[in-house]
Amino acid sequence: MVKRALVVDDSKTMRGMVSAVLDSQGFDIVLAEDGQLGLDASDDGQYDLVISDINMPNMNGYEMIQALRQRPKFRSTPILVLTTEANAEARNRRKAAGATGWLVKPFERESFIGVVNRVCR
Repeated sequence: MVKRALVVDDSKTMRGMVSAVLDSQGFDIVLAEDGQLGLDASDDGQYDLVISDINMPNMNGYEMIQALRQRPKFRSTPILVLTTEANAEARNRRKAAGATGWLVKPFERESFIGVVNRVCR
């Protein structure tokens, strides 16, 4: 069975990089440019993984994650934050919003795949 991933990032380059890695792992990928578009795309079926940036226009990643976690079909879906922020305060905000884990930009391909494989068992 093919796994589906929702990738939300306002950077076209980052969406492309994440998509390329997930595609190489056999994922069907849906892309969104900001949190609101990501939330809209979440209505389109079931996802096995959500990867989101935090700092985006219209709706940031924290708000989108909180909204997703309120929906029954996303209560146990792995949600990874892709961010440049690695300090303790940011880590606490990600956890409070409902993120499963995070990856720091720029990411290394192999460690990215390792995290994805760990959360998508």
